[in-house]
Amino acid sequence: MIELDIKFGRKPNEYNPLVAAYLGDTLYDLYVRSRLIADEAAMNVNKLHTAATKFVSAHGQSEAIGKLEPILSESELAAYKHGRNAKSYTVPKNADVGEYRRATGFEALLGTLYMSGESERLEELMELAYETIINALEVK
Repeated sequence: MIELDIKFGRKPNEYNPLVAAYLGDTLYDLYVRSRLIADEAAMNVNKLHTAATKFVSAHGQSEAIGKLEPILSESELAAYKHGRNAKSYTVPKNADVGEYRRATGFEALLGTLYMSGESERLEELMELAYETIINALEVK
């Protein structure tokens, strides 16, 4: 996993949860694309993109957080709920509102872990999410 030596000006919970989700979305997208390329080297770019969209979709992420929620620590669960309950100004086009909110919470959790410097736990949860989505949505 790529580790950047970036110092954030505030504690992760002092940022708007949608900012954490914005960062978490990018982290998970990078993780998914990297895993797909590593796992499916012969797949063409169009198929890689199609597969990646299943992982980073609200539906896929909602599925993943449903499996991860029982293993989250108290602080991780708080970060997830903070993101899930944040007032978003966008309307989901390919998901219901519940899925969209759970996906936003998932992304906020990932962003919070990253800003906290908890890269091992971040990678562990992204791997579990990836495996959950493969099994739940029969990706590939």
